[in-house]
Amino acid sequence: MNLYSKLQQRAAQNKPIRIGLIGAGKFGSMYLAQVPRTPGVHLVGIADLSPDAARTNLARVGWIVERTQAESLDEAMKLGSTFISEDWRALVSHPAIDVIVECTGNPIAAVEHCLAAFNHGKHVVNVTVEADAFCGPLLARRAAEKNVIYSLAFGDQPALICDLVDWARTCGFPVVAAGRGHKWLPHFSQSTPDTVWGYYGLTPEQATRGGLNPKMFNSFLDGSKPSIESTAVSNATGLSVPSNGLLYPPASVEDIPFVTRPQSEGGVLEHKGMVEVISSLEADGRKIPYDIRMGVWVTVEAETDYIKNCFEEYNAHTDPSGRYFTLYKRWHLIGLEVGVSVASVALRGEPTGVATVWNADVVATAKRDLKPGEMLDGEGGYTVWGKLLPATKSAAMGGLPLGLAHNVKVVREVKQGQSLTWADVAMDETTDAYKVRREMETMFAPA
Repeated sequence: MNLYSKLQQRAAQNKPIRIGLIGAGKFGSMYLAQVPRTPGVHLVGIADLSPDAARTNLARVGWIVERTQAESLDEAMKLGSTFISEDWRALVSHPAIDVIVECTGNPIAAVEHCLAAFNHGKHVVNVTVEADAFCGPLLARRAAEKNVIYSLAFGDQPALICDLVDWARTCGFPVVAAGRGHKWLPHFSQSTPDTVWGYYGLTPEQATRGGLNPKMFNSFLDGSKPSIESTAVSNATGLSVPSNGLLYPPASVEDIPFVTRPQSEGGVLEHKGMVEVISSLEADGRKIPYDIRMGVWVTVEAETDYIKNCFEEYNAHTDPSGRYFTLYKRWHLIGLEVGVSVASVALRGEPTGVATVWNADVVATAKRDLKPGEMLDGEGGYTVWGKLLPATKSAAMGGLPLGLAHNVKVVREVKQGQSLTWADVAMDETTDAYKVRREMETMFAPA
């Protein structure tokens, strides 16, 4: 509750949190927009594959040119300015940097960045949740071994859901379910970058004008991103996941406590203590009024009549039994909120969500029939989407994690709707990401 005052103290003492940002795309730019408005922080350096694009984005969010004229990280330290380059290794190894914000969106690169940052004694706020989804528990373990903090990024929905779960448990409420919202119909799982704008309600011309990335947007639409984020939440909170993928029950905000109950009580859950995603569309495609599409929620249970009566006395909206209550936020502000993670990690030594168990996994699943010799194009592409499964099921089948299904050759036929396994593809086994994933499977093998 006092992060802002701690930041003000750092500013008054001229001892700011020193930050390095890897990746200055859309998410990174949103964080950059807030940095000049936040006391007690100094963005020392930005590493991006295109420094010119990073400078363009800085100008777009309102940075003045003088703030980015430093010609080295050391000069940026002296001047209180920001150095921009392609060299992420120099950024993570600089002794003055306290926190690295990994913001590339590339899961394989993100694993390498995180591991290098840990080895140089840097805390990491990992925006690239795709990496966390396939090896988050081991990344957290590696950070702890180096006595640094690894954290999900506040502003993104997983960390916000973790925050709600922590609120509930700290108050003494058992968590029945938690999750986010989404615009969903079952056929969206076959969506490709060619069809995404029609489902979103935009023309290709509007998307081009806005500079929107169809593959990235399609990763949300086809269910990959909801599965990835639900995996991160499950592995951070210990909540379990549906046995055969997300159900996406349609519901308004008011109906969430009705549907997020166990099946035995009229809801959709296999049991209490699960993650789920609420759809903003009815099964026939009609929009639901007052939806939770852009938000997050947690459903808790009153275990005694006294607590149930308190819900009633304070006009809390519950299910008909009065026992189940949902707290929610209808929106999340993405990169504009990342500063909460940076401050929490640096000033409190606390992550805003971190994987502790391997409960859940996201397995690459065929959008269409795949033939030997075809190349998988990963999240949001033309070939696969990500299906949320319990880690026990994924481990037993040898499921191919979606985060590693990029530029990988198929070696045998896979039918539409079938989840891929390691045996279906020819993997590059030399990457840090592959090695860390396989080590995690051994170290965190589910019972």
